[in-house]
Amino acid sequence: MILGKDGKMRCFGGQPGKEFYADYHDNEWGIPLHDDRRLFEMLILEGAQAGLSWETILKRRDGYREVFYNFDPIKVSSMSDRELESLRKNDKIIRNRLKIYAARQNAMVFLKIQEEFGSFDRYVWKFSQSNALSKDLKKRGMTFVGPTIIYAYMQAIGIVNDHPPECWCHKK
Repeated sequence: MILGKDGKMRCFGGQPGKEFYADYHDNEWGIPLHDDRRLFEMLILEGAQAGLSWETILKRRDGYREVFYNFDPIKVSSMSDRELESLRKNDKIIRNRLKIYAARQNAMVFLKIQEEFGSFDRYVWKFSQSNALSKDLKKRGMTFVGPTIIYAYMQAIGIVNDHPPECWCHKK
């Protein structure tokens, strides 16, 4: 737990100079999310975070929004190999080839899920366990969706609320 300058106890993000992280904690993390485009954004960002800190990804979030068409899954699913390869030189994002190509692959699967269920929101909110969601996403062809990544995703989008009782957002 971290005591912020504002006197609020937080799970993370209260340190001086990391106000962006406190803002994410206070206004996004653990709050139920039902907008498909934002659900897609968080899925791509959580996959990009694999092996890195969430802070690293948050600092590059605007870069991801820029290069992945503000997380429009239709546009991302249509990106060419040439476009994706060019992103490997872009320091606004994590330049890992597998993670970059995963965005396109996952966008294609995301669109199929939307078509099958009417929305990704209807699909994802029926899961309560990261293992089950991870297994189903993998079966459908997504990558960078292992159980640990998907648990963090479920926390981020509010399916799981892991704010401890000491955190001011616990019951938010």
